[in-house]
Amino acid sequence: MRIDDEIQSSKFEDNYQKAVINIFYTEGWLNNSLRCHFEKYNLTNQQFNILRILRGQYPKPATVNMLKERMIDKMSDASRIVDRLVQKEMITRCTNNKDRRAVDIRISNKGLETLATMDNEFKTKDFLKNNLTNEEAGLLSDLLDKFRG
Repeated sequence: MRIDDEIQSSKFEDNYQKAVINIFYTEGWLNNSLRCHFEKYNLTNQQFNILRILRGQYPKPATVNMLKERMIDKMSDASRIVDRLVQKEMITRCTNNKDRRAVDIRISNKGLETLATMDNEFKTKDFLKNNLTNEEAGLLSDLLDKFRG
């Protein structure tokens, strides 16, 4: 559906403003659409993001600062998210052997198993393929990259 119809307004200063509003609207729509997949596993999208980062690092450890740099939502409090994932036994945290001030963070077997189950249950492609072809999804990604400069 067109953004004009979704927000019931067609009064935009120009196409640049319309594009930015459409991006904000689409972010909310996407978060709401995916929320049920995260809630089934008692996860937020930020927790899911950290688990995916740690799985990509596995078996190497990460630090909170590295997680902050890589997170999609830069405003998230990575330390608190890590604390919650430790409580859920999805990740582990321990002191670095070489630098006692540093803390190593790793995804646990439970975290890996949860992500594997989620991967089998839901594919992003299945969510998007009804509205976009593979080529259109690539073009959209390229345009978003260009938008960010």
